[in-house]
Amino acid sequence: MMKERKGFSAMLHDRVIPVGTILLVIIVLWYGFAIFLNAPFERDQAARANTTISTSQLIANTMAQERPVLPAPHQVAAEIRKTVFDIAPTSKRSLIYHGGVTLSSTLLGFAFGTLLGILLAIAIVHSRTLDKSLMPWIITSQTVPILAIAPMIIVVLNAVNITGLLPKAMISTYLSFFPVAVGMVKGLRSPEIMHLDLMRTYNASKTQVFWKLRWPASMPYLFTSMKIAVAISLVGAIVGELPTGAVAGIGARLLAGSYYGQTVQIWAALIAAALMAAILVSLIGVISTLVNRRMGVRP
Repeated sequence: MMKERKGFSAMLHDRVIPVGTILLVIIVLWYGFAIFLNAPFERDQAARANTTISTSQLIANTMAQERPVLPAPHQVAAEIRKTVFDIAPTSKRSLIYHGGVTLSSTLLGFAFGTLLGILLAIAIVHSRTLDKSLMPWIITSQTVPILAIAPMIIVVLNAVNITGLLPKAMISTYLSFFPVAVGMVKGLRSPEIMHLDLMRTYNASKTQVFWKLRWPASMPYLFTSMKIAVAISLVGAIVGELPTGAVAGIGARLLAGSYYGQTVQIWAALIAAALMAAILVSLIGVISTLVNRRMGVRP
């Protein structure tokens, strides 16, 4: 027991220290770029007032601009704190409200994309014709920029009176099905030849081979693909909000900040989206651990 605790502590230490170091470097660089990019405005203001500005005052001013080119980390943190904790979650100024709108379309699109990816992978693995004909089209579909596809999807669905959550979810589905399909094809084909031959020796049907061998073997591939899919599904939901002129969601928050030059609001929304993606990926990781433990897979 003591050895296991020491091993866990060492593993936790090895993971936390590099992450903390990288985070510290990012923050330091962020502050440096904020000073560099915001300084020209302060110098221009001083020149117009025919005054000189000291280096310390210049740095202090760049950290507190109302509409900076690049907001400092503490400004973004203050905006997130205000819009998350100080404002009611039901308010349209709350990041929780906008995040909930985006999250709903993200999860719906992710569910559709995962289901579609699994079904396509099963069809491809069990049909050589589909493998040769369908897989190239699946790969080709991802070469079209989502910024070009999103308005088309919105317009087509609006033409048939489909509005609201579903069009944004369809964009998330378009992005998220691909990693699941590719990962599941790899996973369903991962069993070794000797295991497949053993199933044939037992006169197992294709259905039995699938449920007893292929499906359990594909679980690690599925959850790895789902981690990628849920993150890219969030991106699709945000992109889907941009061409619709949405009044709610992370995309709407980005648009509003862009219209009114509120860079702090834009960065707060971006950081909130990144944190949301990290939480979703972590949840998939937890589910993966539980499923693997249930199936008897040892770490």
